[in-house]
Amino acid sequence: MLKYKDLDSRKKAFVFELDDVLYPERDYLLQVYYLFSNFIEFTEGFPQATDLTEFFKKAYLHHGDEAIFDRVKEAFGINEKYRDNFDRLYHTARLPLKLLLFSNMLTLLQEIVVDRKEIFIVTNGKPEIQINKIMQTEWNGLENYLKVYYAREINQKPEPDVLSYILKEHNLLRQDLFIIGATETDKEFAASGGVDYLNISEFM
Repeated sequence: MLKYKDLDSRKKAFVFELDDVLYPERDYLLQVYYLFSNFIEFTEGFPQATDLTEFFKKAYLHHGDEAIFDRVKEAFGINEKYRDNFDRLYHTARLPLKLLLFSNMLTLLQEIVVDRKEIFIVTNGKPEIQINKIMQTEWNGLENYLKVYYAREINQKPEPDVLSYILKEHNLLRQDLFIIGATETDKEFAASGGVDYLNISEFM
């Protein structure tokens, strides 16, 4: 398992994806499902929130988040009119619990800050959703040291445009950066930009 001391000390900045790199995305999604389940029970009286939440959880674990409303709609007869409510929660949900960073990543970020290196978050997600997540994450004081870029506002990863923007904006060279990600897209993003890459699994 890699630690900060194992990394190239000549690097000046680190680029992270948000979801499943700094925190587990399932922690956000499961709370959205919980809130929607309680909304449905309060509005319709059926199904019970606990049953609906449990179905959401199992569906997510087996199939992921894609088309999950359709699975719930089919299983419980949820009215199509509630799709907008479900989608709105994705963007604006006020979570019951703060999102917590992976403990190893919290330590890594803290050590980067102590060493006076720069931290960039470059995320492919929809900006309004990612902002909502970031605002409800427990950063332990690190929020003052983060610079966030939403790739969709420039060009989505793996295209390297946002990377080129960061390099120019912060007067950095490609060899100054490390990219830490979790997906093949992150790996391709690093390769297309000519930047060293590490998978999150190296730190876990």
